[in-house]
Amino acid sequence: MKEKRYLAFFIMLAITFVASGQIVPPPAPPPPPPGLPIDGGLVFLIITGILYGIKKIRN
Repeated sequence: MKEKRYLAFFIMLAITFVASGQIVPPPAPPPPPPGLPIDGGLVFLIITGILYGIKKIRN
């Protein structure tokens, strides 16, 4: 009877060591940064194109 108790105790103890000894995986890397932003540069190009088109039409 004592042998079964010791065996059960040893198995439970081994399971807790194995369960708490798991290595936590590293966190996922951050996502890549976004590409070029579409902001003032694009607006400048559109306005320049419109002004150039108006100049060509008037000439």
